[in-house]
Order: sequence, then structure tokens, then C-alpha cells
Amino acid sequence: MSALSALPFLKPVHLRSPRSSPGGQRRHTLPASEFRCLSPEDAVSVFEIEREAFISVSGDCPLHLDEIRHFLNLCPELSLGWFEEGRLVAFIIGSLWDQERLSQAALTLHKPQGSAVHIHVLAVHRTVRQQGKGSILMWRYLQHLRCLPFARRALLMCEHFLVPFYQKCGFEALGPCQVSVGELAFVEMQHPVRGHAFMRRNSGC
Repeated sequence: MSALSALPFLKPVHLRSPRSSPGGQRRHTLPASEFRCLSPEDAVSVFEIEREAFISVSGDCPLHLDEIRHFLNLCPELSLGWFEEGRLVAFIIGSLWDQERLSQAALTLHKPQGSAVHIHVLAVHRTVRQQGKGSILMWRYLQHLRCLPFARRALLMCEHFLVPFYQKCGFEALGPCQVSVGELAFVEMQHPVRGHAFMRRNSGC
């Protein structure tokens, strides 16, 4: 599902300050924005967003609910969710792949010895689309991958109309993908993941 010279500029995400009650006591509030890896408990929320985003466009989802649970059990560290006040608004799910290019088996398998991160799906909740959240989440995800010593590159397959979006995120088109889903054809794209040691020393990973 041509590399960009610079990733999009992002403003820092600020957390909401604790609110005060009328009596002056501070009460707990959820952060305005939070990025974290997903867990199997998030699977239903993930699937609800994915189903709405993809069914109307292609008639099917990249991952069904049991497949979401499968990957979130096997490799939760390769997922990232964006939560606003505790509610999931966007997510990415990936797994590891051990070959140069994606094949049909990559749709369902996680290869623990692989060094390529196969990004299965990126989806944004319908109420917050057209706000740049997809590109921001992808930027955060690629930074997250740089903290993982085994990750060398990110791979994805997308339909032709999405190629410009992923090019703006720094992905390079490799050509037609070997994978097909029904009558849908895809372009395979990749992004190098570099600077592991530097990122680990300086990013708190």
C-alpha cells in the first residue's frame, strides 16, 4: 500500500495541563494527544476505524478483526496509535518481513527474523480526516522504527492514487506489487530506516 528531501515540519504535541476544580483542587485529565503502541485490547476500536475507511472505497479491509488481534499479539511494537483524550483517532499496524519484495504471504505472516517492516494499514477516523493526521502519524511511526535495532526499511503496498501521499512521507515507488487483492492492483513502496545507534542515544528510545 521519489524520496522526499525533508519530512514534513511538525509542531510539538502539547499535553493538556491538569484542570482545577472550583475548590482549587487539581483533578486528573487525559492527555490531549498521546502516541503509543497498540495492544490486543485496542483491536475492536482499530477495526471500527479501518472498516469505515476502507469498505466504502474498496469493499474490503486490509486486515480483518482476527488478523488485527493476531498482529497485535505477535508484534505490538510495530504498531502505533494516536489517541486524543483517550479515544483512538488514527493508527498504523505493521509486521516483519524477510524478503526483498512483498508477496501474497506477507498479508498474513509475521517473520520475526526479518528486517523489513511491512506496513499493513494506516487509517484515520472519519471525524478527523483532512487535518494532516495521516502524514503526522506516519512521520511519528518512522521515528519509532528508528528506535528498533532490527528495522532496516519500511515497505507498503498502495493503490496508484495514494502514491503521491506516501512520496510526500518520504517513500519511493519500487514498481508494481506482486500482491493482488481481488481485482485491485498495487504499487510497492519503501522507505529506508537509518541511524539506529544515533536515534537510540538521543531520542530516549
